[in-house]
Amino acid sequence: MRDFRDAKAMAKTLREALHAKSITFTNSESQELVARILGYRDWNVLAARIQATQSSATSVQANTPFPAGLDIPIVPMRDMVLFPHMISRIFVARDKTRQAVEHALVGDRRIVVVTQKRGIDDRPNTLDALYPVGVIANVVDRQTQVDGTLKVTVCGLQRTGIVRVTDGEFLAAKAAPIEEQGSQSAKAATLSSAVLDAYQTYADVDFSALPPGSKARFGLPSIGDPSLLADTVAPLLSISIEQKQQLLEANDVVVRLERIIELMNAGHPKAVA
Repeated sequence: MRDFRDAKAMAKTLREALHAKSITFTNSESQELVARILGYRDWNVLAARIQATQSSATSVQANTPFPAGLDIPIVPMRDMVLFPHMISRIFVARDKTRQAVEHALVGDRRIVVVTQKRGIDDRPNTLDALYPVGVIANVVDRQTQVDGTLKVTVCGLQRTGIVRVTDGEFLAAKAAPIEEQGSQSAKAATLSSAVLDAYQTYADVDFSALPPGSKARFGLPSIGDPSLLADTVAPLLSISIEQKQQLLEANDVVVRLERIIELMNAGHPKAVA
Protein backbone atom coordinates (compact mmCIF):
# COMPACT_ATOMS: atom_id res chain seq x y z
CA MET A 1 0.00 0.00 0.00
CA ARG A 2 1.63 3.25 -1.10
CA ASP A 3 -0.78 6.03 -0.15
CA PHE A 4 -4.27 6.88 1.06
CA ARG A 5 -5.78 6.28 -2.37
CA ASP A 6 -4.85 2.59 -2.20
CA ALA A 7 -6.61 2.12 1.14
CA LYS A 8 -9.66 4.06 0.04
CA ALA A 9 -9.80 2.09 -3.20
CA MET A 10 -9.76 -1.14 -1.20
CA ALA A 11 -12.61 0.16 0.97
CA LYS A 12 -14.61 1.16 -2.09
CA THR A 13 -14.07 -2.23 -3.75
CA LEU A 14 -15.11 -3.99 -0.55
CA ARG A 15 -18.23 -1.84 -0.22
CA GLU A 16 -19.25 -2.50 -3.82
CA ALA A 17 -18.64 -6.23 -3.48
CA LEU A 18 -20.78 -6.40 -0.36
CA HIS A 19 -23.47 -4.29 -1.98
CA ALA A 20 -23.66 -6.82 -4.81
CA LYS A 21 -24.54 -9.37 -2.15
CA SER A 22 -27.22 -7.06 -0.69
CA ILE A 23 -25.02 -6.12 2.29
CA THR A 24 -24.96 -2.38 2.89
CA PHE A 25 -21.83 -0.75 4.33
CA THR A 26 -21.20 2.97 4.74
CA ASN A 27 -17.92 4.47 3.53
CA SER A 28 -16.59 4.81 7.08
CA GLU A 29 -17.63 1.26 7.97
CA SER A 30 -15.78 -0.18 4.99
CA GLN A 31 -12.68 1.89 5.84
CA GLU A 32 -12.74 0.62 9.42
CA LEU A 33 -13.02 -2.96 8.16
CA VAL A 34 -10.09 -2.51 5.78
CA ALA A 35 -8.02 -1.10 8.65
CA ARG A 36 -8.79 -4.13 10.81
CA ILE A 37 -8.10 -6.56 7.97
CA LEU A 38 -4.66 -4.97 7.66
CA GLY A 39 -4.06 -5.37 11.40
CA TYR A 40 -4.68 -1.81 12.60
CA ARG A 41 -6.93 -0.72 15.44
CA ASP A 42 -8.98 1.68 13.32
CA TRP A 43 -8.93 3.81 10.17
CA ASN A 44 -7.31 6.79 11.88
CA VAL A 45 -4.33 4.69 12.92
CA LEU A 46 -3.98 3.20 9.42
CA ALA A 47 -4.22 6.66 7.84
CA ALA A 48 -1.56 8.02 10.18
CA ARG A 49 0.77 5.10 9.45
CA ILE A 50 0.42 5.60 5.70
CA GLN A 51 1.04 9.34 5.94
CA ALA A 52 4.10 8.81 8.12
CA THR A 53 5.43 6.27 5.61
CA GLN A 54 4.84 8.70 2.75
CA SER A 55 6.71 11.46 4.56
CA SER A 56 9.60 9.17 5.37
CA ALA A 57 9.79 7.89 1.80
CA THR A 58 9.87 11.42 0.41
CA SER A 59 12.59 12.39 2.83
CA VAL A 60 14.74 9.38 2.00
CA GLN A 61 14.56 10.23 -1.69
CA ALA A 62 15.86 13.68 -0.88
CA ASN A 63 18.72 12.16 1.15
CA THR A 64 18.10 14.79 3.83
CA PRO A 65 15.29 13.43 6.04
CA PHE A 66 15.43 16.18 8.64
CA PRO A 67 18.12 18.77 7.93
CA ALA A 68 19.86 19.93 11.07
CA GLY A 69 19.64 23.59 11.91
CA LEU A 70 16.19 24.32 10.50
CA ASP A 71 13.68 26.09 12.73
CA ILE A 72 10.66 23.86 13.30
CA PRO A 73 7.50 24.83 15.23
CA ILE A 74 7.49 23.54 18.81
CA VAL A 75 4.56 21.86 20.56
CA PRO A 76 5.47 21.66 24.27
CA MET A 77 3.73 18.93 26.28
CA ARG A 78 2.97 19.18 30.00
CA ASP A 79 2.47 15.52 30.87
CA MET A 80 3.38 13.31 27.91
CA VAL A 81 6.54 12.09 26.22
CA LEU A 82 6.12 11.34 22.52
CA PHE A 83 8.27 8.59 21.01
CA PRO A 84 9.17 7.85 17.38
CA HIS A 85 6.53 5.65 15.68
CA MET A 86 4.01 6.71 18.32
CA ILE A 87 0.64 8.08 17.19
CA SER A 88 -1.15 10.27 19.72
CA ARG A 89 -4.02 12.69 19.93
CA ILE A 90 -3.13 15.82 21.85
CA PHE A 91 -5.20 18.82 22.86
CA VAL A 92 -3.85 22.29 22.19
CA ALA A 93 -5.21 25.30 24.05
CA ARG A 94 -2.26 27.70 24.36
CA ASP A 95 -2.32 30.37 21.68
CA LYS A 96 1.33 30.07 20.67
CA THR A 97 1.04 26.31 20.35
CA ARG A 98 -2.06 26.74 18.18
CA GLN A 99 -0.06 29.08 15.97
CA ALA A 100 2.75 26.52 15.78
CA VAL A 101 0.33 23.81 14.61
CA GLU A 102 -1.31 26.09 12.05
CA HIS A 103 2.11 27.14 10.72
CA ALA A 104 3.09 23.49 10.32
CA LEU A 105 -0.12 22.68 8.47
CA VAL A 106 0.54 25.28 5.76
CA GLY A 107 4.12 24.02 5.43
CA ASP A 108 5.56 20.51 5.55
CA ARG A 109 3.41 19.50 8.59
CA ARG A 110 6.48 18.93 10.76
CA ILE A 111 6.63 19.97 14.38
CA VAL A 112 8.92 19.25 17.30
CA VAL A 113 7.03 17.70 20.19
CA VAL A 114 9.00 18.15 23.40
CA THR A 115 8.08 17.73 27.05
CA GLN A 116 8.37 20.73 29.33
CA LYS A 117 10.19 20.28 32.62
CA ARG A 118 7.50 21.88 34.78
CA GLY A 119 3.89 21.10 34.03
CA ILE A 120 2.65 24.28 35.71
CA ASP A 121 4.71 26.46 33.37
CA ASP A 122 2.32 28.20 30.97
CA ARG A 123 5.15 29.79 28.96
CA PRO A 124 7.93 27.23 28.46
CA ASN A 125 9.78 29.46 26.02
CA THR A 126 13.44 28.85 26.92
CA LEU A 127 15.87 25.96 26.64
CA ASP A 128 15.86 25.64 30.43
CA ALA A 129 12.08 25.15 30.42
CA LEU A 130 12.19 22.20 28.02
CA TYR A 131 13.89 18.82 28.03
CA PRO A 132 16.85 18.73 25.63
CA VAL A 133 15.49 15.91 23.46
CA GLY A 134 12.14 15.75 21.70
CA VAL A 135 10.68 14.14 18.60
CA ILE A 136 10.18 15.49 15.11
CA ALA A 137 6.59 14.58 14.25
CA ASN A 138 4.04 14.93 11.49
CA VAL A 139 0.71 16.63 12.10
CA VAL A 140 -1.72 14.06 10.70
CA ASP A 141 -4.92 16.02 11.26
CA ARG A 142 -6.52 18.60 13.52
CA GLN A 143 -10.06 19.36 14.61
CA THR A 144 -11.39 22.41 16.44
CA GLN A 145 -13.47 21.52 19.49
CA VAL A 146 -16.56 23.42 20.65
CA ASP A 147 -14.53 25.30 23.26
CA GLY A 148 -11.93 26.31 20.67
CA THR A 149 -9.33 23.76 21.74
CA LEU A 150 -7.53 21.98 18.91
CA LYS A 151 -7.50 18.19 18.87
CA VAL A 152 -4.39 17.24 16.93
CA THR A 153 -3.21 13.81 15.82
CA VAL A 154 0.57 13.55 15.62
CA CYS A 155 2.90 10.77 14.51
CA GLY A 156 6.41 10.67 15.95
CA LEU A 157 9.18 10.26 13.38
CA GLN A 158 12.69 10.83 14.78
CA ARG A 159 14.48 11.87 17.95
CA THR A 160 15.96 15.33 17.85
CA GLY A 161 18.03 17.55 20.08
CA ILE A 162 16.77 21.05 20.86
CA VAL A 163 19.68 23.37 20.09
CA ARG A 164 17.94 26.73 20.30
CA VAL A 165 14.46 28.08 21.02
CA THR A 166 13.05 31.10 19.21
CA ASP A 167 10.10 32.86 20.86
CA GLY A 168 8.12 34.75 18.24
CA GLU A 169 4.57 34.39 16.95
CA PHE A 170 5.04 30.78 17.98
CA LEU A 171 7.84 28.78 19.57
CA ALA A 172 10.33 27.27 17.14
CA ALA A 173 13.32 25.03 17.64
CA LYS A 174 16.62 24.74 15.91
CA ALA A 175 16.62 20.94 15.72
CA ALA A 176 19.52 18.50 15.50
CA PRO A 177 18.15 15.06 14.50
CA ILE A 178 19.69 12.21 16.52
CA GLU A 179 20.95 9.08 14.80
CA GLU A 180 20.43 5.84 16.70
CA GLN A 181 23.14 3.33 17.53
CA GLY A 182 23.15 -0.42 18.00
CA SER A 183 19.79 -1.26 16.44
CA GLN A 184 21.33 -3.85 14.09
CA SER A 185 23.50 -5.55 16.70
CA ALA A 186 23.09 -9.15 17.80
CA LYS A 187 22.68 -7.97 21.39
CA ALA A 188 19.75 -5.76 20.40
CA ALA A 189 18.06 -8.73 18.74
CA THR A 190 18.55 -10.87 21.85
CA LEU A 191 17.27 -8.12 24.12
CA SER A 192 14.20 -7.71 21.91
CA SER A 193 13.06 -11.22 22.80
CA ALA A 194 13.75 -10.54 26.47
CA VAL A 195 11.75 -7.29 26.37
CA LEU A 196 8.75 -8.99 24.79
CA ASP A 197 8.85 -11.82 27.34
CA ALA A 198 9.14 -9.34 30.20
CA TYR A 199 6.27 -7.26 28.83
CA GLN A 200 3.91 -10.25 28.84
CA THR A 201 4.56 -10.67 32.56
CA TYR A 202 4.55 -6.94 33.28
CA ALA A 203 1.22 -6.27 31.55
CA ASP A 204 -0.28 -9.70 32.31
CA VAL A 205 -1.00 -10.32 28.64
CA ASP A 206 -0.96 -13.67 26.83
CA PHE A 207 0.20 -13.15 23.25
CA SER A 208 -0.49 -16.81 22.44
CA ALA A 209 -4.20 -16.22 23.00
CA LEU A 210 -4.34 -13.61 20.23
CA PRO A 211 -5.11 -14.46 16.59
CA PRO A 212 -2.08 -14.28 14.26
CA GLY A 213 -1.30 -10.77 13.10
CA SER A 214 -3.59 -9.10 15.63
CA LYS A 215 -1.01 -7.47 17.93
CA ALA A 216 -1.03 -4.19 16.03
CA ARG A 217 -4.81 -4.04 16.28
CA PHE A 218 -4.56 -4.01 20.07
CA GLY A 219 -1.58 -1.65 20.13
CA LEU A 220 0.71 -4.40 21.42
CA PRO A 221 4.44 -4.67 20.65
CA SER A 222 5.97 -7.40 18.51
CA ILE A 223 9.52 -8.46 17.69
CA GLY A 224 10.98 -6.93 14.56
CA ASP A 225 13.06 -3.79 14.54
CA PRO A 226 14.62 -3.53 18.06
CA SER A 227 14.34 0.26 17.99
CA LEU A 228 10.67 0.12 17.01
CA LEU A 229 10.02 -2.46 19.74
CA ALA A 230 11.66 -0.28 22.40
CA ASP A 231 9.73 2.80 21.33
CA THR A 232 6.47 0.83 21.24
CA VAL A 233 6.89 -0.59 24.74
CA ALA A 234 8.17 2.62 26.39
CA PRO A 235 4.85 4.56 26.18
CA LEU A 236 2.99 1.53 27.61
CA LEU A 237 4.99 1.49 30.85
CA SER A 238 3.47 2.87 34.04
CA ILE A 239 6.45 5.05 34.90
CA SER A 240 7.12 8.72 35.53
CA ILE A 241 7.51 11.41 32.89
CA GLU A 242 11.16 11.73 33.90
CA GLN A 243 11.77 8.01 33.36
CA LYS A 244 10.09 8.09 29.95
CA GLN A 245 12.18 11.11 29.02
CA GLN A 246 15.32 9.18 29.98
CA LEU A 247 14.25 6.39 27.60
CA LEU A 248 13.67 8.94 24.85
CA GLU A 249 17.12 10.43 25.39
CA ALA A 250 18.83 7.02 25.11
CA ASN A 251 19.93 6.96 21.48
CA ASP A 252 21.71 3.61 21.95
CA VAL A 253 19.03 0.97 21.33
CA VAL A 254 20.82 -1.64 23.48
CA VAL A 255 20.91 0.74 26.44
CA ARG A 256 17.24 1.59 25.92
CA LEU A 257 16.17 -2.06 25.81
CA GLU A 258 18.19 -2.88 28.93
CA ARG A 259 16.63 0.04 30.79
CA ILE A 260 13.12 -1.01 29.72
CA ILE A 261 13.73 -4.50 31.12
CA GLU A 262 14.96 -2.99 34.40
CA LEU A 263 11.85 -0.82 34.68
CA MET A 264 9.50 -3.72 33.99
CA ASN A 265 11.31 -5.99 36.45
CA ALA A 266 10.97 -3.28 39.11
CA GLY A 267 7.27 -4.01 39.46
CA HIS A 268 3.89 -4.51 37.83
CA PRO A 269 1.90 -1.43 36.80
CA LYS A 270 -1.29 -0.37 38.47
CA ALA A 271 -2.67 0.25 35.01
CA VAL A 272 -1.19 0.08 31.52
CA ALA A 273 -2.13 3.01 29.27
